[in-house]
Amino acid sequence: MGRVGVGFVLQPEEAYLELLGPVFGAGADYFEIAPETTWWPEEDGRLTANAFAGRFAALGRRWAPAGSPSKPFVAHGVGLSLGSAAPADRPRQALWHARLAEDQRRFGFRWLSDHLAITCVDGEALSLPLPLPPTPAAAAICRRRLAELASICPAVAVENAAHYFTYGDPCDETDLIAGILELPGAHLLLDLYNLVMMGQNLGFDPARYLDRLDLSRVIEIHIAGGSPSDPRWLPSGRTYLVDSHEAAVPEIVWGLLEAIAPRCVGLRGVTLERMEGTVGQGDVAGIADELARLRGIVEGLG
Repeated sequence: MGRVGVGFVLQPEEAYLELLGPVFGAGADYFEIAPETTWWPEEDGRLTANAFAGRFAALGRRWAPAGSPSKPFVAHGVGLSLGSAAPADRPRQALWHARLAEDQRRFGFRWLSDHLAITCVDGEALSLPLPLPPTPAAAAICRRRLAELASICPAVAVENAAHYFTYGDPCDETDLIAGILELPGAHLLLDLYNLVMMGQNLGFDPARYLDRLDLSRVIEIHIAGGSPSDPRWLPSGRTYLVDSHEAAVPEIVWGLLEAIAPRCVGLRGVTLERMEGTVGQGDVAGIADELARLRGIVEGLG
């Protein structure tokens, strides 16, 4: 996968895999999985492989390119909690690292990423990722955590996450990212939908954020679509664009991808994301069209 590849996310749902199998099998160069969707916890806290670990591996073999034993895999974690530094969280982190090492041996991930966020506090998983303050101390924590992951996978990355509030100017997160990327060999996973979502909700221009990033460090780009929240959720009736990955990719995201991808000189893949529980028979043709459109953009990069 020396050129820029097209990726698609495998989700732990049989109906999703059955409906979309022919689409992503033929339309994607690599599969992306959230490693924790392939685990389940034992009573003693150990993390062991569940049935989807074998299911995903089998799909890799089924749709392998000619002359290869499997279609390539990349890993995108959602709950490691890169921003967590409490000593009480170290046992949980050690279990995750051990499980990720097992997964690396099984799937041979080309790169491994996780969200720029706190997703676990005092051992308790949070419903939504929390942002980090854009400080040198927070960047140092994330560098240490990424360095630990780099001992497991040959390439590691941090993703700009979807947040519904920030500490100060949302674009100052780029300073935090720059501090994290002081780690040699670390990369950025640029999620364009997350950026559009935050821009709409928090009132800033995504172009201003992008202009402050070192795009040469981008290894992967995510594209997705979402929907506004239910106005009944808040007493004010205000709606927010939600990071739900259950709708078509909006044109603003396609436009950003076409503008930004040529500037990402280290780009290795662009991944179309979709969540489980959001795909019916009527969605299959649209997702196939999106993968074909993505293929056209990627092939235009040369």
